[in-house]
Amino acid sequence: MGFAYVVGQVTVKDEANWAEYRKRVPETFDAWGGEAVLRGRQFAALAGHCPHSDVVVLRFPSADALKGWFDSPAYQALIPLRDAAAEVVLTAYEA
Repeated sequence: MGFAYVVGQVTVKDEANWAEYRKRVPETFDAWGGEAVLRGRQFAALAGHCPHSDVVVLRFPSADALKGWFDSPAYQALIPLRDAAAEVVLTAYEA
């Protein structure tokens, strides 16, 4: 396997809290080799229906690194802010 990815589907509820969360998340990547690959806003559903307006894709060097990042105290500390700011669905993939 190559990289591991987190795909986040997002509907923002509180712009100020979301901005703070987005500012703080990259600080949690360094120890795990993570990086944001894509942040975007849906402009059309080409097949089916996606209820979330925004998407984020994060890349890590391995599934273990991805899990280590997600479980890290640094990221776990941001989850209450994330949950106050947005409805978020996170899924993990290997490629």
